[in-house]
Amino acid sequence: MSSVPEIKQIAITTGGGDAPGLNAVIRAVVLSALDRGWRCFGIREGYNGLLEPDDYPEGGVIDITRESVKGITHLGGSILGTTNRGNPVSYPVRAEDGVVFEEDRTEELVEAFRRHEIDAVVAIGGNGALAIAKVLAEKGLRIVGVPKTIDNDLHQTVITFGFDTAVSFATQCLDRLHRTNGSWWLRSWAAMRDGLP
Repeated sequence: MSSVPEIKQIAITTGGGDAPGLNAVIRAVVLSALDRGWRCFGIREGYNGLLEPDDYPEGGVIDITRESVKGITHLGGSILGTTNRGNPVSYPVRAEDGVVFEEDRTEELVEAFRRHEIDAVVAIGGNGALAIAKVLAEKGLRIVGVPKTIDNDLHQTVITFGFDTAVSFATQCLDRLHRTNGSWWLRSWAAMRDGLP
């Protein structure tokens, strides 16, 4: 008999910079989880929704349903928001005298997940976000990392989501510049040939 508790509720978090496909991954996770009978929550802006809940009048932890993820795959950004600030391993805290120092808030974060009865977390992010996920996993949180970066620079991952779209878009922009540039040269050459100013 397994001593691992059954999963009933999961949370999704997106961290780091923006990348194409964040909402598509969120939608895929939500639909897969709901098909398994799990309830889904989203953490606002990385882990800030749990660490600074008062900053989110609509809630730092939001319920995500099938309706919530309908029609989001083509949208840029993340419906949860994302951040590359607020690393819970070295979280910036302002003292009463105004001095800012860094504090490890990972124990507090794990406790916040337990308070919300979150059984597992899907962390979507790049190097920094997945390094945080590793620390949280070492503290006993069940966590799955989804590699996201347009740089495609995560070890032991063949390709990260966001990379292919970024490369394709950059290639399209360069192709358009070539066409525009070629068109300008062609007009200039024709004008010189015809003796036009």
